[in-house]
Amino acid sequence: MKGERQQAVVRDGSRTDNNETGAAQPAPALPLFAGLSAAHIHIVTSAVQAEQAVQDLLRQQVIGFDTETRPVFQRGVQHTGPHLIQLATQTDAYLIPVRDQNDSAVSAMLSSVLEHPDIIKAGFGLSDDLRSVKRKLGISVQNAVDLARLLRERKQSEVGAKKASAVYLGVDLPKSKRISTSDWSQFPLSEKQIQYAVNDALSALRIYECWKRDGRKPIR
Repeated sequence: MKGERQQAVVRDGSRTDNNETGAAQPAPALPLFAGLSAAHIHIVTSAVQAEQAVQDLLRQQVIGFDTETRPVFQRGVQHTGPHLIQLATQTDAYLIPVRDQNDSAVSAMLSSVLEHPDIIKAGFGLSDDLRSVKRKLGISVQNAVDLARLLRERKQSEVGAKKASAVYLGVDLPKSKRISTSDWSQFPLSEKQIQYAVNDALSALRIYECWKRDGRKPIR
C-alpha cells in the first residue's frame, strides 16, 4: 500500500510489521579459536630442545603460561602435578612434560624462564599452578598475571578463559571437560590433549595483549 508499511496478520488477529519477528534472535555463533600448526608446537624433553626453547622464550616480554595435572578423584588425596607446563609466544608453543626425572637442561630452562622477573607470565586461575610448580619443582614463578582476577568486574567472580576469549578476541575457545580431566601424566600426549594445552596458554597471551592494547571490556 502506497505511503504505508506493509503489515502481516498474525494468528491472534493482531498485526505486526514484517521486519519484526516478535522473538529474540539467537546470537550468531563465534568463529573458533585459531591455534597453531603442528610445526609451531614443540614438546620439550631433551637438552637440545630446551636450549632452542629458552633462546626463544627469554626474548619475550610476555608469554602465555598454564599447567595441566592428572586429576585425583579420591577425597583427601593430593594431586602430584603439574604433569605438563605450557609456555606460549605469539608464534610458538612449548609443552614441557614434568616427570620424576626430567633432563637437567629442561629443569634449568624452566627455572630461567619462570623465575625471570622481566617476563610476564599471563594465565587464568594461576593460584594452584604457582603452588604446584613451587612444591614439585622448587621454582617460584615471578611476574605472573592471573587474568581470571585482572579481568573481573568489581563484584564479579573470577573470569574464565572461554568467556574472556569471547569478549576480548571474539572467538569460541573450546573447553572439553573430558580432555581437561584426562591423564596428563601419560606420554606421549594425545593430539587432542596437545591442542587443548596449547590453546590454554596461547589464548591467555592473546587476551592479555588485547587487554593491554584496548583496555578493559565489560564481561557479563
